[in-house]
Amino acid sequence: MDIFDFINNYKNHPVLFIGTGFSLRYLENSYSWEGLLKKIAFELKGNNEFFYDLKGRVYDRKSGNYDFMQLASFLQEEFNRQVSEDRNGKFKDINDEYYRKSSEGITSDKFKIYIASLLKDLDKRNGKSDELEVFNLLSKNISSIITTNYDKLIEDITDFEPLVGNNILLSNPYGSVYKIHGSVDNPEELVFTTEDYADFDQRYDLIRAQLISLFVHNPIVFLGYSVNDTNIKKILSTIFKYVQFNSEQAELIRNNFLLVEYQEGSDSLEILDHDIDVHGYPLRINKLKTDNYIELYRALESLSLPVSTYEIRRVLDNVKDITSGGTIKVSIAEDIDQLKNSERILAISPKSKSTIEYTYTDSSQLIIDYFDIIESKSENLIKLIDEFPIAKSHWFPIFGFVHLVPDLQKAEILKIQQKLKLTNNLKNNLSRFDVHGLNNIDDILDTKNIPESYKNDYIFYRVFNNSISPDDLKKYLVNIDGDLDSNYKKLLCLYDYKKYETL
Repeated sequence: MDIFDFINNYKNHPVLFIGTGFSLRYLENSYSWEGLLKKIAFELKGNNEFFYDLKGRVYDRKSGNYDFMQLASFLQEEFNRQVSEDRNGKFKDINDEYYRKSSEGITSDKFKIYIASLLKDLDKRNGKSDELEVFNLLSKNISSIITTNYDKLIEDITDFEPLVGNNILLSNPYGSVYKIHGSVDNPEELVFTTEDYADFDQRYDLIRAQLISLFVHNPIVFLGYSVNDTNIKKILSTIFKYVQFNSEQAELIRNNFLLVEYQEGSDSLEILDHDIDVHGYPLRINKLKTDNYIELYRALESLSLPVSTYEIRRVLDNVKDITSGGTIKVSIAEDIDQLKNSERILAISPKSKSTIEYTYTDSSQLIIDYFDIIESKSENLIKLIDEFPIAKSHWFPIFGFVHLVPDLQKAEILKIQQKLKLTNNLKNNLSRFDVHGLNNIDDILDTKNIPESYKNDYIFYRVFNNSISPDDLKKYLVNIDGDLDSNYKKLLCLYDYKKYETL
């Protein structure tokens, strides 16, 4: 069976479990566990001899393996000692950050601050942008992502919300990145040494239970791990403490597991059986050995289920609002039109119809949720456009929606309205578009040569004239709190036109 047929059998949205190999594939400044330890030891001592001394100390002759957790503990102790004794030396910046945190009441660690500094920037490899673009598209079909990586690559290429530590508890799993070993944003939370892992095992029973629930109910795709990785074996061991090997549930879990293992130069898309030893029992799981990640991502992107992860996420968020109390109003009506003055509506049909519908009562929410709707391809929400009155004076981004639902009745008139408004905005504000030679949004925002009130107009002008790409404009838009601000809507409509007008 190939990967497309395998994934098409999924009945639920899969969970991705992402390891170090993922970051190694896409980042120049990523390391294996051993490689990171070796890098730190070299920077500390100026050669590799100290690392090799430590490596010899943690070798287990019986298993033939090295205890890198223990090596990390030894290295942490020496790093902190040496850096503390040389306050203004090579690691002055690390000392500065440590004492800044201490002055703010934050108990930190110089060793972990240095680890975070090595991984904080995302130095992406050349030649992998196509894969990352498809990965961004497939995220609409992913329930959640779990990772042991510290870097922020996943957050950079998806809109998923990162969760660390206790924030994982009782969270909405849809659209979340569970960073179970910590993040570079909070070095204090990094799980790295023997002591860290022991503490993790003791403190995170509830988190582990929540993750096991995901594994039992969703397909799991492991990316960036080898078949012998201890993380995979720990997960399987934990699950099968509670699930009998020969049970129906065990068979369901086995069928849900897919391990993607890197094999240089391979274009294979064939799913193979593989046995892993768990508590002395051979556990058969599915494995794909390949270097053809773009086709793997396309297979995940092509998964078609009745309800998108975006719609499920919105439903769960609304249910959370209902159960947490506050000002939300809950009404029961026979006819959805009775609720037409509501800002948002969650419609649940009789059980016999088995449908849940999240809907809007006016076009403004389509603008606010524009990028989520486009990425999740929520055709039911897009079709609501034909039901809403949209005045000529309103900014409304129609081209992306028409790209997904070409038969919208209002498509042509709204296209004309949008193009006319974009052209008129350009003509009416020409006096603000003095040429400053700036073709980067950050430079435009930082310059003192353009009045603050004109900067969004100048960004509009540079995007309109193709000096700034639509993708760069999107990055700006998703990181500002625009909602229904007129400047936001103008730029959103321009992005929409530039991105989708010729498709």
